[in-house]
Amino acid sequence: MIDLPYRPCAGVMLINAEGKVFVGQRLDTTIEAWQMPQGGIDPGEDAQAAALRELGEETGVAPEHVELIAEAPGEFTYDLPPELIGKAWKGKWRGQRQRWFLYRFLGTDTDIDIATAHPEFRSWRWMEPEMLPATIVPFKKTLYEKVLDAFAPHLGATTGR
Repeated sequence: MIDLPYRPCAGVMLINAEGKVFVGQRLDTTIEAWQMPQGGIDPGEDAQAAALRELGEETGVAPEHVELIAEAPGEFTYDLPPELIGKAWKGKWRGQRQRWFLYRFLGTDTDIDIATAHPEFRSWRWMEPEMLPATIVPFKKTLYEKVLDAFAPHLGATTGR
């Protein structure tokens, strides 16, 4: 199963005016884990277009309510834990290879609606960026640390510090 490919994916770090990051608690898990919006890139789809599509599908946030700040260089990967390989995503992938985008949220909290056509989150909140690695499922911790490192030069500027 280790020779399975990585699922192409795009992720969004959405920062509000206070420099906090949008996170949602997944519907399909009972553990206390929060994550940023992310999802698969469709065949032939541009990574940034996929990121905006996933953001809308998961949070209800429309493209006119965000502004691109930065794109992380290259792709980041993570492997599923052994017990999930062959089960998650119909057994087609060993993990994900992700392109990440940092967006500034230009709307208000009323522009966020996680009760979408296919909801993925049970609740959401704004979180300090440095809290992300401690709140994600353990197998994605290193990935989130890499995303934070990639966007670190922009996070201080976003918060006005």
